Amino acid sequence: MENIRGAGFMVLAMLCFAIEDALIKLLAGAIPVGQVIAVICLGGLVFFLCWAAIRGEKPWHPAYLDRNVILRSLSDMTGSIMFATSLTLIPLTTASAVIQATPLVVAMGAAVFLGQAVGWRRWLAILAGFIGVLIIIRPGMEGFAPATLLAVGGMLGLATRDLMTRGLRVQLSGPQLATHTFAFIVPAGFLVTVLRGQPLVMPDAREWVILFAAVIMGMLAYLTIVAATRAGNAGIISSFRYSRMVFALIIGYVIFAEIPDTPTLIGAAIIISTGIYTLWRENALRRASLEHKAAL
Repeated sequence: MENIRGAGFMVLAMLCFAIEDALIKLLAGAIPVGQVIAVICLGGLVFFLCWAAIRGEKPWHPAYLDRNVILRSLSDMTGSIMFATSLTLIPLTTASAVIQATPLVVAMGAAVFLGQAVGWRRWLAILAGFIGVLIIIRPGMEGFAPATLLAVGGMLGLATRDLMTRGLRVQLSGPQLATHTFAFIVPAGFLVTVLRGQPLVMPDAREWVILFAAVIMGMLAYLTIVAATRAGNAGIISSFRYSRMVFALIIGYVIFAEIPDTPTLIGAAIIISTGIYTLWRENALRRASLEHKAAL
């Protein structure tokens, strides 16, 4: 029952992320993407500051100056801005397919930088997943879109954030980490807008509604993903992260009339299948290790 509840929360979180991506894409051309991501994260920053106040947490924590915490937020900032920019330039389904490779990059990074044991089966799965990414990108081929590299850069930035989170040695709650990250993204988003020579735009009523909806979706996604990770088997529940691709396909078709080509679908299928295997294998090994320790 706990697994079903956790999976339900995870699917809901992925639906919210997919809707948020679509809302950002809807604003493309009307408002600079840097301003869009800055306004959305400003709403998130206010939300988490209010949450901290309700929980009795101080808005400032000395650990905010920790080098790894800063690097984590910088990685999140870079990944978020690059991915949001890609949403305005390439199909929603393509960007969503690329971002599915994040767990594979995290698994590889954990082996290379954190010394986590990764067997040959998972290395093969990681390699196959990267081949899936290349199938989607198609570098040097007729269907290659350079803007797809922004989605790849976003994926690498978010994967680095997850790796930095695993390596943190300071005690910060999820809301505190989110507050720290948003405090970086808000000025960065406005700075990107200025550096690209784009004027800030005053949203009209419709655009304010879309921005507000994006903030709500982002916050709801965060709350539900936290609820998901607190219930049931982590390996089983994490595999439902890939439902985001299903929602992206539906939303892309219904709202943006996107019909993914065959290479994109094949690449996405490879990434998702190898990602699910990697998560399952990691969870199985973790469970076996815990059982071994309990038996000693």
